[in-house]
Amino acid sequence: MAAEFLGSHGIDLDAEMARIQSEAASPQGTGASVPQEGKVFSGFRNVCLPNTAADTRWAVTIEGGQIGQISQHSAEVSSHPSYADGKGALLAPSLCHPHVHIDKAFLLSHPKYAHLQIEKGDFQEAMALTGEAKKDFEELDLLERGQRLIDESVEAGVTHMRAFVELDAVVGMKCLDAGIKLKRETKAEGRCMVQLCAFAQLPLFTSTERDGGEKIRGLMQEAARNPDVDVLGSTPYVEADRQKMEQNVRWMVDLTGENGKHLDFHLDYHLDPEGEPMVPYVLRTLKESSWKEKAKEKTVVLGHCTRLTLFEEDELKSMKEDVLDLPISFVGLPTSDLFMMRSEQKNRPTLNIPHLIKEHGLNASTGINNIGNAFTPYGSCDPLTLACNGVGIYQAGTKEDAELLYECVSSRARQAIGLATSSSAGTTGGSLELKTGDEANLLLFGSEKEDWRTRRSISEAVYLYDHMRGRTGFLNGRPTS
Repeated sequence: MAAEFLGSHGIDLDAEMARIQSEAASPQGTGASVPQEGKVFSGFRNVCLPNTAADTRWAVTIEGGQIGQISQHSAEVSSHPSYADGKGALLAPSLCHPHVHIDKAFLLSHPKYAHLQIEKGDFQEAMALTGEAKKDFEELDLLERGQRLIDESVEAGVTHMRAFVELDAVVGMKCLDAGIKLKRETKAEGRCMVQLCAFAQLPLFTSTERDGGEKIRGLMQEAARNPDVDVLGSTPYVEADRQKMEQNVRWMVDLTGENGKHLDFHLDYHLDPEGEPMVPYVLRTLKESSWKEKAKEKTVVLGHCTRLTLFEEDELKSMKEDVLDLPISFVGLPTSDLFMMRSEQKNRPTLNIPHLIKEHGLNASTGINNIGNAFTPYGSCDPLTLACNGVGIYQAGTKEDAELLYECVSSRARQAIGLATSSSAGTTGGSLELKTGDEANLLLFGSEKEDWRTRRSISEAVYLYDHMRGRTGFLNGRPTS
């Protein structure tokens, strides 16, 4: 009756209800007016850019997947339908996951693994729960959970990620096969570039009830020959003793050098002041093996490395000298480290990434590591939450600090995994400046109904988390969502 009455007065009740529900779902944030699929897309108008005056607005053209002309916003493009109207919001480099375990994502919330819940919250329990879950891994749930991670990451503005998939006697190649499917589909859809890391979470040389590591080494060698595998990674600290840890490192250095793959170590994940750190040994082995010459244009990432938080300043300076001429980046994983790292002093340390960059000139970035599992039960697929929380974690509150924290989940993260997309991203770190000729991997923030709430600068985007309202990511100049 109501619908008929309103209809007789020219009001479509269904349309009005849809409008009201839409506004209720997003009461403040609105996205850019991006031309629809199949329409000509020339670039952006009426946007704010990093490293520019706050009261200026800009137009950025896209040409062949790259940034073309950058000029101040003018009336000529103010109403052109082929330009996305930024409505005064920030246009910045897109986001990147330098380190995320795609096969272990969302185990705690997936109904298949609901019986595997945290009771202690320590590393040993996380390994045990994950080991139990892996016995039941199947392609369907690997794809479901991995797809969720990709979907939520893309929604946040992630255009590049390094995704870890485990190989061992239990899962065999299941995780890798699922990862390859996700990688190919996501690339075909133009949503995100997924870089796959075949990862040995379990020991390569310590004897277990199954064997002495022969099975997993064989799987890693097979993965090294697979063109869909971009990176090989391992976890030396799970070996039984120092000798086997070093053997793990040497074997991985040789394997990646011979096959031209990126190298990624989970390293020194402890807080024992008596435990000799492995980082110096890794650096020495890379140099002695001439790894840089063998694996041309590849990078080495050292993740976690919480033992380095016990280093004195002179030890960090000495390490910087050893890093020279090596394509090394450190990746801090604060959400996991702060949850997992326990000591008698009740410390919860994680690598002080801004300090490593500013005071010691090291290449470094931050990543979420895990999401929704026993290693990291909390968090978000949005890397910008790391930058926002990093203001407090690292006590890094200046405008310059905020910009550096954004770099650590954007340009520096891409550089760490060998996917730098900017001509200005050299050996000393990333850049937030948009430049003509750079790949158009961008993130346009949402505008707000009240104009002053719109994020117009990197520092505003970092300080004041926007809950992903209205964001649109662009991969090679094409919208990803």
